[in-house]
Amino acid sequence: MGAQQVRDGFVALYGAEPDGVWSAPGRVNLIGEHTDYNDGFVMPFALPHTTVAAVSRRTDGVLRLHSANVKDTAGTAGGVVELRLDALAPESDRNWTAYPAGVFWALREAGHPVTGADIHLASTVPTGAGLSSSAALEVVVALALNDLYELGLQRWQLARLCQRAENVYVGAPTGIMDQTAAACCTEGHALFLDTRDLSQRQIPFDLAAEGMRLLVVDTRVKHAHSDGEYGKRRAGCEKGAALLGVDALRDVPYDGLDAALARLGDEEEVRRLVRHVVTEDHRVERVVSLLESGDTRAIGPLLTEGHASLRDDFRISGPELDLVVDTALEAGALGARMTGGGFGGSAIVLAEAGDADAITKAVEAAFAAAGFTAPRTFEAVPAAGARRLV
Repeated sequence: MGAQQVRDGFVALYGAEPDGVWSAPGRVNLIGEHTDYNDGFVMPFALPHTTVAAVSRRTDGVLRLHSANVKDTAGTAGGVVELRLDALAPESDRNWTAYPAGVFWALREAGHPVTGADIHLASTVPTGAGLSSSAALEVVVALALNDLYELGLQRWQLARLCQRAENVYVGAPTGIMDQTAAACCTEGHALFLDTRDLSQRQIPFDLAAEGMRLLVVDTRVKHAHSDGEYGKRRAGCEKGAALLGVDALRDVPYDGLDAALARLGDEEEVRRLVRHVVTEDHRVERVVSLLESGDTRAIGPLLTEGHASLRDDFRISGPELDLVVDTALEAGALGARMTGGGFGGSAIVLAEAGDADAITKAVEAAFAAAGFTAPRTFEAVPAAGARRLV
């Protein structure tokens, strides 16, 4: 949805022009899954799918929220939700409004003088597909408030505040990758991010120029980060770090992995989690090296290797995701893996441009034969991060 449509929607709702219009994208993670909360490496890029927000300041401590994507039982757009900033409390809201409200809460907790807003939102980021629709929502609100209230915060600082909103206010134990991707990605690049210190390198990633395409296959199986399984994986990683005497699993060297696993003894579940995180960090570094040397096709097997690790060690894949990967590879894909938090969501497929349509049809046929809901497939092209539109 374009800036003018969202602006017009704001006027219809609130009876005045907004102070501005902003957007923030969803993201695909090329490689580096469940490494961000282990202080590790990730490599996301922004999608052209965005959440757009028209926003005006208020000075009375009131927050009014409306989303064009939220429908009532009759299928029409829901009404405006009104909240008081002084009544916001962590984990008090289980609705979509928790994400923008959480940003206000996090900013105020950090001492920033935000005094309210009228907000109208519209999004093309698929929800529940592992493409960070929640981070896009958080970051677009944070960027708007940063501009309107002249807070002077850097993009990485906004990402940190949005992560705190999701961790504490919403109650989802996510890492920093999604918010940083939405805030900091640039068009035509993948973001090589060290989640420990938030140092970044923009790595050119133009598959079309090399005759390739990256497909996103949304299995339409919904996932929810605040459900218990994600939290269990994070707690298991933290247990592994404690048993190994390191600050985070990032500190376990790849060439010392076997020795580390031996030290964990019969802690089999923890051993699996540690093995995934350490090998996944190594895969990210290998992908960066290959992209920087121009050997892009060689990243395909690393994507597939990452999927096997997520399936067998981290155990967060599922029948639909595995079917996408297996079918795509049989149909000639260069590599494929699940992306995002797991337990549903999306997979990515790296393919020669001439093979992409046949792979898409093969996956659709496999889903039909298995009796699964038809997947939705689209091409992912690295897009711009969060920005002001008007």
